[in-house]
Amino acid sequence: MNPASRAQKPRLALILGGLAAFGPLSIDMYLPAFPELARTLGAGESQVQLTLTAFMVGLAAGQVVAGPLSDSLGRRKPLLVGLVLYTVSSLVCAVAPTVYALVGLRFAQGVSAAAGVVIARAAVRDLYSGTEMARFFSMLMLVNGLAPMLAPVVGGQVLRWVSWPGIFVVLAGFGVLLLLASAVGLPETLPPQRRKPPHLRATVRSYVRIGTDRTFIAYALAAGFTLGAMFAYISGSSFVLQDLHGLSPQQFSVVFGVNALGIVLLSQLNNLLLRWFTPRRLLTAGLVSSTVGGAAVLAAVLGGLGLPFLLPGLFVVVASVGMVTPNSTALALADHAGRAGTAAALLGVLQFVIGGLAAPLVGIGHGSALPMALVIAALSVGGLAAFALTRPTRRRPGRYAAFREARTMEIEIPLGALVPSAQGAPQRPEEGRGEDGQRRLGPAPGFRGRFRGESVRDAEKLPGQAGGDDA
Repeated sequence: MNPASRAQKPRLALILGGLAAFGPLSIDMYLPAFPELARTLGAGESQVQLTLTAFMVGLAAGQVVAGPLSDSLGRRKPLLVGLVLYTVSSLVCAVAPTVYALVGLRFAQGVSAAAGVVIARAAVRDLYSGTEMARFFSMLMLVNGLAPMLAPVVGGQVLRWVSWPGIFVVLAGFGVLLLLASAVGLPETLPPQRRKPPHLRATVRSYVRIGTDRTFIAYALAAGFTLGAMFAYISGSSFVLQDLHGLSPQQFSVVFGVNALGIVLLSQLNNLLLRWFTPRRLLTAGLVSSTVGGAAVLAAVLGGLGLPFLLPGLFVVVASVGMVTPNSTALALADHAGRAGTAAALLGVLQFVIGGLAAPLVGIGHGSALPMALVIAALSVGGLAAFALTRPTRRRPGRYAAFREARTMEIEIPLGALVPSAQGAPQRPEEGRGEDGQRRLGPAPGFRGRFRGESVRDAEKLPGQAGGDDA
């Protein structure tokens, strides 16, 4: 592992944060255009939200391929190909003639965007581990969090001058910008000696091994349900806030941006708190706050309390992502440095599949905010429950990651070599005889076992496990 220098960190955070922002940017920028898109294409609310689901399903499916490919070919090649395809698919989305054509094109756009999302996470795992990895993910949230904050604002301003296809032209321009930045400023983080030969059976085995890791699933589901609650808000807030509460596209963009600012602020608070608290404890705090926010949203809708009570609950749900995401991602990837791309892909699949399933559920009750509130509350509670019910054991993600990841060697220590002599030196019995002078059959008895890598003293201790954190 070769961590980036202090001078490289801001550049890497900017590029990797931009790559990780593909998802929220491609989702949030066209949210203010949902009502106009429905009128222009003659589609219903659920059909328009299906374009959002298609993108998230494509984003999940693309990660299944891009993650293992990056473990085999390195990070740069799959990333650059994905950026080219994203740019092209964004331009084609701008000329979609029907809502169903847009659904198919959004799926293709999601598949191509997956390379940026999964490789950004894998590259961080290549470079960092432990608390430092969680802190770098928090730094990425500073960049990544700006995407949902600025995207609807930009989308709302674009709609003042052009119709909804102009938003996809802007997304294509973002793809070109990241393509140039990655080609020039992003080094290869996976050296050739650490790459896995491409093999379908080995890839399937890796997915099975990671997918049956109880600790990984615990952290992945905790993050997936919390992000699913945010996706439910993303999918339904445009109709709820604009159609039911009368906000203009520009006002909606401001509200959306304030909520996204909460992600940025809480992620940076998380970065600061990591000096004193473990990622496990901060993750628990984020999950609890998300649950409280979800309950507040449901209470505001059931009680008909209006925007003064609805908006604070939504803010808490969305802001909690800034604490849940960096800690859950760092802890989920901690035990899988050798398969970081595959593990990051499975993590993304779980998150975006949950989000993709939540989006159409929000549109079931047309003209009502209750479906959105119910889905947000259920998923917020589900994140905390999944984490509690699949509580990781004390041993994992292990206290000594470098110790476990090191190469295993066979050792054999003859017991005779360990018998002290009168002078304190090892006593070597006569060849073929015991210490009593009698012949022995076979070699001297000894200890034979397996030994991993460096000493425990030199190995890396992951946060969240030592000092009674699991108590």
